[in-house]
Amino acid sequence: MIAELMSASDIAAAKALILRHDLSFEAGFDNMVGIYEQDELVAVGARAGNILKMLAVDSEYQGGSLLGEIVTMLVARAHAAGFDSLFVYTKPEYASSFQALNFRLLASQAKVALLEYGNGLKNWLAARSDLVKAGVNGAVVMNCNPFTLGHRYLVESAARAVDHLYLFVVREERSVFPFAVRLRLVQEGVHDIGNVIVLDTGNYLVSSATFPTYFLKKDDPVARIQMELDVTLFATRIAPFFGISRRFVGSEPLCRMTRAYNEKSRDPESEVAEVISASRVRELLAHADYAQLEKHVPASTLAYLMSDEAGPIRQQTKRS
Repeated sequence: MIAELMSASDIAAAKALILRHDLSFEAGFDNMVGIYEQDELVAVGARAGNILKMLAVDSEYQGGSLLGEIVTMLVARAHAAGFDSLFVYTKPEYASSFQALNFRLLASQAKVALLEYGNGLKNWLAARSDLVKAGVNGAVVMNCNPFTLGHRYLVESAARAVDHLYLFVVREERSVFPFAVRLRLVQEGVHDIGNVIVLDTGNYLVSSATFPTYFLKKDDPVARIQMELDVTLFATRIAPFFGISRRFVGSEPLCRMTRAYNEKSRDPESEVAEVISASRVRELLAHADYAQLEKHVPASTLAYLMSDEAGPIRQQTKRS
């Protein structure tokens, strides 16, 4: 019988099943469902937002319908919560099991495969078909936390090298500056560069905030795996749709993660620009050093940083 697992004993049984399959138990999920056979939990799965994770079926019952039953119930829970498409990260050797359940493979690398249930990527691209341009096209993917003169320099340099430059702003909400603010500051900061097209990454950035690691070994390089998967997804699914042949990156001397990501993204022919670190801008903001900030950010960003609207962000940087 399939049911939602809510009691402490159910969760304990789920954790034991997951651990028996050489997986890790990750706290933090919206739903966990399981199937009992003769009072023993033999299959389990969980949903966190639009991510399915911790899917495990007892070895005696593998190859049957239990995985499909677990996924069907989790998909129903996700749809009720307002999610049209779902993602699952799994080992590459298990990708075919999910493809048999109508998941589509989006990207894979040596350790991880990413699959999607639903037409999310197809619909996301179709909604942006009017942005597809002919010619030599390039791309920049930026977090812009916040938009600086370094970002501006990189965009200007890249825009001069191509006919059209797609500037993707990372959509996830794990930065000091909310996505809506970051997007607005980017739009204001590049509005005068005629061949730049600003858009967001949607759900199609492999986020370190949502990337599950329950099926990886403790010594696996999680950050590198996540970055490789993200770069592969961009290069094989997004870039071909927009006709992007060049991806530009900057340098980030103060943020190790950004620097590593840029190294993974870099094409040997890419232009590389020196950037003013957004980390340094946040540090100056924390000390209310507006004289120095003026040297690091465009006028539009500076106006926002000094506004009443940015008051909570100024307090947050001080606490940090």
